[in-house]
Amino acid sequence: MSSDPAFDVHSTDGGAPSSRVSYEVHQILSRATEVDGTAPLSEQAVKAVDDGDEVVRLVATEGDRVVGYVGITDGMAEAVVDPSARGRGVGRELVSRALDIGSETRIWAHGNLPAAQAVAARLGLQVVRELLQMRRASAGPDLPDVVVPEGISLRTYRGHQDDAELLRVNNAAFSWHPEQGGWTDRDIDARRDESWFDPAGLFLAFEEGSDRLLGFHWTKVHPAEGSEPAIGEVYVVGIDPQSQGRGLGRVLTLAGLHYLRGRELGQIMLYVEADNTAAVHTYTKLGFENYHVDAAYARSS
Repeated sequence: MSSDPAFDVHSTDGGAPSSRVSYEVHQILSRATEVDGTAPLSEQAVKAVDDGDEVVRLVATEGDRVVGYVGITDGMAEAVVDPSARGRGVGRELVSRALDIGSETRIWAHGNLPAAQAVAARLGLQVVRELLQMRRASAGPDLPDVVVPEGISLRTYRGHQDDAELLRVNNAAFSWHPEQGGWTDRDIDARRDESWFDPAGLFLAFEEGSDRLLGFHWTKVHPAEGSEPAIGEVYVVGIDPQSQGRGLGRVLTLAGLHYLRGRELGQIMLYVEADNTAAVHTYTKLGFENYHVDAAYARSS
């Protein structure tokens, strides 16, 4: 029970919420996005509202009305509070409960908005990770041509036959990454089943004359939603660590950017770790600029 008698926080008992609660959570997500100008939950966290056995879900309610939600997966939490219920301690209670799930749990603040910073300050949290969203206009500045180095062949995804190498390179490139690392066939299948998936937008670089994958660039197009137009994304660029230093990251990135520009999108976005100075420098040279920052908070050690 919360210290504030006006609302209660409780779990959904390890399963997906009821259809009514799910509907109310998704309505809150829509209202919060409209008010804040940024989505409060990532795409994966939105899916986890209704799907996933390993998700811990907490909801805040006032009587029968849902006013807040937090989901925790693999030590990462994401929360939202209905704009009409803010300023009454709901967010603080949800975040506190989420961080109690495990000593290493972190909470994402998408956009790191003032309200999130205020909650973090009251709970004595500190920023432990920053993720930049960068954007550039699709039409300009001009993009360099794609020049494939000698000894490398570049093509697009051909189906299941590419999955084993795609997984191998992804997991080698992102062995350190809490979300992108450790993928399985299920992760590939889930993304291939998405409405946005386009094999023509998944670029693969191979050692010429072999089936050995050196790197890949998976692009994505987010459909228009409400007043927001469709936008392209540099979704994942992964390079086999043994193939670093051959200019593959730039080649693959450019191949994907040319493809996205051909889709006649207004903007192209990407996410990059704020402390990855080399990648930030590369993207800046390609015309990307900082758009906003997502911050992950944790309790002080």
